[in-house]
Amino acid sequence: MRTTILFGGTNKERLVSVASAQALHAALPDADLWFWDIDDTVHQVQSEQLLGHLKPFEDPFKPGDRGFGLEQALDQAKDEGRVLVLGLHGGRAENGELQAMCEIRGIRFTGSGSAASNLAFDKIAAKRFVATAGVEAPAAVTLDNMEGAFAQYGRLIAKPARDGSSYGLIFVNSTQDLVAVRTAAKTEDYVVEPFIAGVEATCGVLEQSDGSLISLPPIEIIPADGGFGFDYRAKYLAKATQEICPGRFSQEITALLMDKALRAHRVLSCRGYSRTDFIISDKGPIYLETNTLPGLTKASLYPKALKAQGIEFVDFLHDQIALAEKRTQIQP
Repeated sequence: MRTTILFGGTNKERLVSVASAQALHAALPDADLWFWDIDDTVHQVQSEQLLGHLKPFEDPFKPGDRGFGLEQALDQAKDEGRVLVLGLHGGRAENGELQAMCEIRGIRFTGSGSAASNLAFDKIAAKRFVATAGVEAPAAVTLDNMEGAFAQYGRLIAKPARDGSSYGLIFVNSTQDLVAVRTAAKTEDYVVEPFIAGVEATCGVLEQSDGSLISLPPIEIIPADGGFGFDYRAKYLAKATQEICPGRFSQEITALLMDKALRAHRVLSCRGYSRTDFIISDKGPIYLETNTLPGLTKASLYPKALKAQGIEFVDFLHDQIALAEKRTQIQP
């Protein structure tokens, strides 16, 4: 068996992916490193190239050689019996497309399969599914009804329907912001919801080596801007953002977060691990989204929850690799 860390990707989250790969490489130093570049080529990377990239959240990673096509790389992974550790986030890496390409070849990989990845990645569909499992989600607002909803709720929030790392968040505090949402929605689908005041929280779910599921300690998030949203800058660049793990929630709220994260993981048919985001409103936890490939950087939330649970990052990875090996993939 050969273990390969696949990172990069063709979407905006490729910057975060490089930082995740650095953390993965530190834990799995013997794994090969494959970088999926924006032009859909895959490049074998040396350790010093990856670790020498000092500003992964700001500067694009440059592999330095020509590489070869993604499908050719996956054919090679199949022929060589590789297990892919997915250090990828968002886009075709998280929407199920890459997973489907692996499944049809019988390639083993970490994380959720293609169907669950596609479902969770679509925020609108995911909200419908988690609602059937008793997980409360915000009301949907159509683009045509934004003025009426703004008048009713006073504030709205808009975000890309299929993106992560809080890229593209728009807070609607005035009628001018409605114009910004409609402009953004011309190039990609947007989800618009009433703004819900409350504490931001996230809760990871872990599939253990025996197949059982546990919820990890919930995390309380206090954005650096004083509560105007945990966007990309607040997540990865702002020094003042606080991520408190375990969060300072009541026992009741902690139990609800852990239960609802587990329900979301199950109803979306996730595998391996996931992280679900919530707002703690005056009515309790409200579902925002589920991430099937959450960040694994040193600054990311999921590794912090693992640590709070007493699970070493390297042990988590070895268990995920073992789970990937056990799964029966669709044979070509």
